Amino acid sequence: MKSLWIASIMNIILCPVFIHLFGLKGAAIATVIGRSAGVLYQCYHLFKGSGILKFKAIHFKYDSSLITSIIKIAWPATFQFVIASGSWIVLARLVAETGGTTASAGYQIAIRNVVFFILPAWGLSNAAATLVGQNLGAKEIQRAEQSVLLTAKYNAIFMSFVMILFVFCASPIIRFFTEDEGIVAYGTKALQIIGAGYIFYGIGMVMTQALNGAGDTRTPTIINFIGFWLFQIPFAWFLSKQTELASTGAFIAIPVAETLIALIALYFFKKGKWKEVKV
Repeated sequence: MKSLWIASIMNIILCPVFIHLFGLKGAAIATVIGRSAGVLYQCYHLFKGSGILKFKAIHFKYDSSLITSIIKIAWPATFQFVIASGSWIVLARLVAETGGTTASAGYQIAIRNVVFFILPAWGLSNAAATLVGQNLGAKEIQRAEQSVLLTAKYNAIFMSFVMILFVFCASPIIRFFTEDEGIVAYGTKALQIIGAGYIFYGIGMVMTQALNGAGDTRTPTIINFIGFWLFQIPFAWFLSKQTELASTGAFIAIPVAETLIALIALYFFKKGKWKEVKV
């Protein structure tokens, strides 16, 4: 968290200065400097020798069994983000094709707000993954399940407040970024529609992260593949291209797909096979 504070504060301070000096590329320079500082701060605490983790030369020896284990767990988790990111890229293109630059601008503003307000829920979801891993390691299977359900409960409560905010205060939020009435109209509609499924986003995030924390990274990957590529993209294409909804159809596909993903993830969590995964 401290490293993120350092990176973000440096970025906020340097961005206006470098944009003034170098134009748009100044923003990129400020981002690189800020994030590099955050990484250096992390490296310092990892390698200073007095922290929780202590690295020695022997730790860097090639260990084929350990590397194989890491890759086995990591590649599905990596592919999860590839699947989700790919789907968002396709949706952005559909919005641009069916609504033009105005719809695209409104959609991008809405998405930035969605991502910002979802960060606390993401933090809770990561906590659920950590608690599952810790409790399974301690052979406390029931406590692992209880911790996930409790986290999902609080995540749903938090997300319900955000959902209300987006549904009823979408226009003032979008107007904070632009006064262009066309962009405001599209951005408001996008934020209201996407925000309508916020509770399910929170539940789905916790369940998929809990499965990841148990070492069952393949199940969330399959869920993402089904929810995003086999459902969300075709559904968004159909609504935006084959109906009169146009870009609104792409907006609608987001909460519908995320709700489906949340329900499937909840089903697999309740099924309990994650309790038997050996890492």
